Amino acid sequence: MEFKKDIKNKKIFVKREFKASPEEVWNAWTKPELLDQWWAPKPWKAKTKSMDFREGGKWLYSMQGPNGEEHFSRADYKKIIPYKSFTGLDSFADADGNMNNELPVAEWTCTFEKIPGGTVVNVEMTFKSEADLNKLVEMGFKEGFEAALTNLDDIFEKQKSYS
Repeated sequence: MEFKKDIKNKKIFVKREFKASPEEVWNAWTKPELLDQWWAPKPWKAKTKSMDFREGGKWLYSMQGPNGEEHFSRADYKKIIPYKSFTGLDSFADADGNMNNELPVAEWTCTFEKIPGGTVVNVEMTFKSEADLNKLVEMGFKEGFEAALTNLDDIFEKQKSYS
């Protein structure tokens, strides 16, 4: 995983390759039954409460810890170009989906590009402030996201072994 911080422009860039087709990768990022299998770094689990993947729609989910912890987040989808890209606002929330404005909020742009043997996903996260960017990094975002993306590799490997 490539991970770059651009503090001056309040951005984080993540680039990751997967040995799967753009359609398979897209589905893993946009279907709750698949997202729940990989989005959380182990031993945590992701659990979708509701998802409406469309422009103007939302995804409300929780990260559930091994000791009963539960932390909610939401994604508000802005623009979707099927199998190519989507943008949305990512924020922490309560169980009812109310945004927690005391924690970092980021606008995500995710693009999916076919390459020989797989797909590249590029994620650009834009923050309101340098402090929000730094806070998310301090909360372990890089390590957690890298672990989650590795979970997705495992799913694609299992799919190939069953084909």
